[in-house]
Amino acid sequence: MVYISNLSDHVDEEVTLKGWVYNYRSSGSLYFVEMRDGSGICQCVVAQDAVSDEAWEQTEALRQESSLKITGTVVEDERSIGGHELQVTDLEIYQVAEDYPITPKEHGVDFLMENRHLWLRSKRQWAAMRVRNEIIYAIHTFFQERGFIQMDAPIFTGNAAEGTTNLFETEYFDDQAYLTQSGQLYGEAMAMAHGLIYTFGPTFRAEKSKTRRHLTEFWMIEPEMAFYDLVDNMDLAEDFVTFIVKRVLDRCPKELNALERDTEKLRKTVEGEFPRISYTEAVEQLKSDDMAAMLDQMVEDRKQEIEELKEEREEIKKEKGQAKKWRKAQIDQRVKEIGNRLDQIEEDLRNIPDWRESALNFEWGEDFGGSDETLLTMKYDTPILVHRFPADIKAFYMKRDPEDEKLAMACDMLAPEGYGEIIGGSEREDDLETIQKRVEEHNLPEDIFQWYLDLRQYGSVPHSGFGLGLERTVAWLCGLDHVRETIPFPRMMGRLSP
Repeated sequence: MVYISNLSDHVDEEVTLKGWVYNYRSSGSLYFVEMRDGSGICQCVVAQDAVSDEAWEQTEALRQESSLKITGTVVEDERSIGGHELQVTDLEIYQVAEDYPITPKEHGVDFLMENRHLWLRSKRQWAAMRVRNEIIYAIHTFFQERGFIQMDAPIFTGNAAEGTTNLFETEYFDDQAYLTQSGQLYGEAMAMAHGLIYTFGPTFRAEKSKTRRHLTEFWMIEPEMAFYDLVDNMDLAEDFVTFIVKRVLDRCPKELNALERDTEKLRKTVEGEFPRISYTEAVEQLKSDDMAAMLDQMVEDRKQEIEELKEEREEIKKEKGQAKKWRKAQIDQRVKEIGNRLDQIEEDLRNIPDWRESALNFEWGEDFGGSDETLLTMKYDTPILVHRFPADIKAFYMKRDPEDEKLAMACDMLAPEGYGEIIGGSEREDDLETIQKRVEEHNLPEDIFQWYLDLRQYGSVPHSGFGLGLERTVAWLCGLDHVRETIPFPRMMGRLSP
């Protein structure tokens, strides 16, 4: 069987495609059927005089998402989706779909989430899931080529990695258990056996958060490396993200195009080194006059963009009345894009005063919020690495800075364009007495953590690791506004189905 993604290998040949009707329109004795098969979309032209009467009758019966088999000759056509078209000679329907609930018109988010099992078929969702797949493949490739082995951490745990306030608690026979927040603690044990390991699995946070960056179930990639210090850790994180971005740019051009992603912004990510600034330097940047000036300029730029977009919209609306059908479709699409961009600009203008106030009043020792992370990345084209955070806001297992006990040897990677933290990591505490003291200070049950303490008793070494959130990374590379579009079936506060 031939797939749409391989049509370039079959030009001027007769092939058979199997798939579903993505869209269709008729023009007298012609039908233009956009067919999808999971690998791509192809326009299939059905001419009444080129097919049997039975095939023509079946063509007239088609509805959106009907399943079918189409036979025809592949021809090159730059105007068509994917650069190829199928001149149909035969058509057979497997099933005529009922009225499909998701149409080309606008739908609200709640409606689309209720129909997530069907929304996955739309072009943007199809593209996002394929980019997600490429990122996953790139992750495994990166680590496997560098001598890491994948190991699996348990999902049921008896201990917390990041504190107990956001754990999902469950019964485990006669014991109390939690859904894992992170595979990191177990990753440390596995690194002591194999040196270089990574875990890749689902993690859970019971945060009552409804922001565009949060899910209650998400996937984490967590490498742990024996004999790595903080600098080694940041070097690896930078190489890792650079590798992923390059792979997506090289292998997903049609998906990024379907998502209308500005790939030039992504290319800048891999053109230079990622800036590294300390937490203290980051706080100084937030409170600086330069930051205030940048926000003032942003307001002016956004207002200017509003005027330009509104002017463009009026111009193309005037053109629509005299335009041909194909051009009207282009105009409708552009009007939709302008509307979405205007909504985003208006949201930015509403948020900027809050961002300014948050930055101006930020106090050393606080954790960065989403708006703070957005502001910190605004003057950079690449992700940035922020390191040496106040120890009081970081986890018990993070090593303290030998030059300043108030600081943890931690690092966060913040993605540009307002996507915020995608990586969090640290050098781990490797001294037995120190980690015992931390367990006590955090009121953690020592008996539950005894296995973790053993790692410092039997051959302890300097070691480091980090965790990358898959969904936030997908959102950034795809240019998606919300992480709910980065996973097939998102789990969020108030969302457990479908």
